Amino acid sequence: MSSEKVLIVEDEVHARTGLTELIESWGYRAECAADGMEGLERAMEWAPAIIVTDLKMPRMDGMELLNRIGELPQRIAVVMLTAQGSIESAVEAMRMGAYDYIPKPVDPVRLRTILHNATRQREADVELEATRRQLRDTGVLGPLVGSSPQMKDIFTMIERVAPSNVSVLVTGESGTGKELVARALHDLSSRRLKPFVAVNCAAIPETLIESEIFGHEKGAFTGALERRSGCFELAEEGTLLLDEIGEMPAGTQAKLLRVLEDRKLRRLGSKVETPVDVRVVAATNKDPEKAVANGELRGDLYYRLNVFNIQMPPLRDHLMDVSAIAEKMIDDMNERHHCTVAGLKDALINKMEGYQWPGNVRELRNTIERAVILAGTGMLGVEHLPPHFGEPGFAPPPNKVVRSVPGEVGEAGASSEVQRYLEEKNTVRVEVGTTVDEAERQLILKTLSSTHNNKTKAAEILGISSKTLQNKLKEYQNTAAVVTE
Repeated sequence: MSSEKVLIVEDEVHARTGLTELIESWGYRAECAADGMEGLERAMEWAPAIIVTDLKMPRMDGMELLNRIGELPQRIAVVMLTAQGSIESAVEAMRMGAYDYIPKPVDPVRLRTILHNATRQREADVELEATRRQLRDTGVLGPLVGSSPQMKDIFTMIERVAPSNVSVLVTGESGTGKELVARALHDLSSRRLKPFVAVNCAAIPETLIESEIFGHEKGAFTGALERRSGCFELAEEGTLLLDEIGEMPAGTQAKLLRVLEDRKLRRLGSKVETPVDVRVVAATNKDPEKAVANGELRGDLYYRLNVFNIQMPPLRDHLMDVSAIAEKMIDDMNERHHCTVAGLKDALINKMEGYQWPGNVRELRNTIERAVILAGTGMLGVEHLPPHFGEPGFAPPPNKVVRSVPGEVGEAGASSEVQRYLEEKNTVRVEVGTTVDEAERQLILKTLSSTHNNKTKAAEILGISSKTLQNKLKEYQNTAAVVTE
């Protein structure tokens, strides 16, 4: 039960009375107004937490009321009631700052869920204000880092849109950090304690994508031996990131649009619709308008997803952030790889800030991860960069990747024996963009092959314990190879 104040603004008397009584039965304190003008006056006097307002009303309609509410000093969540077929108006309302919308006739279950989520969002405002202070003071927003004008603009947009349920389309070149934006939106919303589920539409075979996203019933197709929940159900009350949305098949796009509009889905092989409460964030490295023109992305789906667009800048456009991003990555890599790297030498910072980073933040991350592993401790310098880094015609070469476990061998970094082994016998070359986990897998398997499967010798060469090697081999047997983004 909740004691939050809810104001119902509706010109039709029976609907107004019915909604007021319904909302009061859920434990809210509810009052009502007959049109937007009266609703604005009541809001200024009574200071409700939530306003549920009709779109079409005399004297002042819902859009004007929403605009005027936004000028008030207190934060009020506005839920828009729309007639069937008014989806464009609902989307426009959310662009203007509405918390959510619900079509008429009102579905009580959906309305109660929206009111519950709006109440949770108010509870999150205290933490959000702390995040605002962090943003102003340190240039950090969740997993994102940067103090450049470009990143400050991104932070402002995330801060503005995170509290609502509005769909967000994140665009930008590959490797610019689009998933980090989605995570920040999730972490700053009332859904932050619920699941964050990310699915790469380009990585799922076309024959399986509908099952992965919407789920399936037992026997829905050959091999469907049991009922399975899809990504929407797994993300219930949380956030679903649909990465590379332009790679989704057209038929699946049509079903996705219906789910976004009706908030209900039907598993493959099912005749029953299941209500879902999920915030959807979509991402693409393509120009979405060109994708629509080329028939790769449905225009109506694009319109529905693009309620709010966040365009991530390429790293070359905010090079002043490179060192701050790299410092944050070093902290992460130290913890992950048990290293003690202290920071970046000035010469290295100058070198990195003079490079254009065609692979964006992902390439920077791979470069820093490689450097941390090679150095193990101390300060990172130019000597830890790939050969000929930043020189004319430079393309990031295959990396020699060495994984050391200082806690097990007593020192950070690769031992001279490992370096000599790699340089003289079996250097493992990995394509740019490969994760360190996958590079590690290749190194371990090739080392085993060169020692004719002598695990003791292989562990010694790799600088890890036999137990760690056994665990890694078991992991490789139980999982498929790592698929990079």
